[in-house]
Order: sequence, then C-alpha cells, then structure tokens
Amino acid sequence: MITILQIETSTQYCSAAISLNGETKNLKIAAGQNLHAGGLTLFIDEVMSQAGLQYSDLNAVAVSKGPGSYTGLRIGVSTAKGLCYALDKPLIAVDTLKMMADGFLSANPEHDDLVCPMIDARRLEVYTALYSPLGDELQPVAARIIDENSYAAELRASKITFIGDGALKCEPVLDNQNATFLTENFNTAANMSALAYQSYRQEIFEDVAYFEPFYLKDFMITVSKKKPF
Repeated sequence: MITILQIETSTQYCSAAISLNGETKNLKIAAGQNLHAGGLTLFIDEVMSQAGLQYSDLNAVAVSKGPGSYTGLRIGVSTAKGLCYALDKPLIAVDTLKMMADGFLSANPEHDDLVCPMIDARRLEVYTALYSPLGDELQPVAARIIDENSYAAELRASKITFIGDGALKCEPVLDNQNATFLTENFNTAANMSALAYQSYRQEIFEDVAYFEPFYLKDFMITVSKKKPF
C-alpha cells in the first residue's frame, strides 16, 4: 500500500490529503487570507491523525509545484521539503494546472470538450494551459493576459470548459457560446492523488535540497510611494 501525504497551497485554498494507492482517503481544506502559514501544519497533523498514521508510515510527500501564489507555493514547498528531509522520504512535485484538469476530468468522465484551468494572477492575467478531454496538454503552461481575442480560434473549433479562480474573472471578457465557466474549486490536494501515485510508481522524484516551486514569473515587490518620516 503506497501512502502519500499531499500538500496544495497554490491559491487562497490551503489543503492537505492522504492518498492510498492513488485514491484520496482523507482531506482537510479551507480558504482564507494568510491561512497557509498558520494552518498548513495543523491540516497535515489532522489528516495524518484521521488516517491513523505515523509520519514514518508515509512512502512519499507530494506538493503542488505551481504556478500560483508566490507566498502560498513557497510555504507549501518549504513544508514538504522539510518533511522529506526529516523523514528521509522522496519528494514528488505535481503540476498545479495539470492537477486541476485531472481533477475535473476525473469528476466528469463523460466530458468530451477541451479543459482550460486558470489561476488568477493579477488584473486580467492568468496562469493557464489547455488540455484535451483525455488530459493531454495541448497548450503549455503560460502567463496570459486575457482579452476578447483570447482562445478565438479554439472556441471556433470546439467547446472549452474554463475552471479555476482565474476563469471566473475572465468570463465577461470571453463571451462565447462555446465557453463554459465553472465555479467549483479544483485547487485541492485531493486532486493530486492519481498523479502523485503515477510519479511514485515511475520513481519520478525531486532533489529535496535543490527543488524550487514553479513560480513562472518573478516575484514583484511593490515599493511604497509614501515619503519616509
């Protein structure tokens, strides 16, 4: 039985889950500002307790690698790396947008349209990729500024289901009869289970010492315009 602790902190949602052989068994998830720093370790302890596990029982730790919130990813990856180092367990990194698409397709097995997960970046910019109904990547992960011409060719050829917090803000701009927008949250550690298990079986592990989140864009520091006293 392959037991994996899974951590997802790429957006305002903070979650931890336990999976057994690729199936989610325990999940703790909540949303809130600045929740990750104080809540993540508590969430991990809770799902471990619910599963009746000791940390030594884990086979690996999986973490959502990004793209997404700079602060959220940094906290999630740092926590996962610390656990792997202390427990001498392998680290598995899961692409966040792939995780979202995989979670949606698993929940909707009869879906036969394209899937476009979007994570809110800023203004009308999103982190996004495009996937087939089978979960194959059709367009790679990118930061895109969405306007009325975005996905025009794709929406002429087929229907697209847009998911994620970035999709909701783009709905007024992408006004097309072939576009569907869902409000359900797919940024959850529960959607990492199949992908993490597949990576474990294939022994696709990260270097715990050197692994960094996939930020996609450099972190921008805003300098205050107020004059110092």
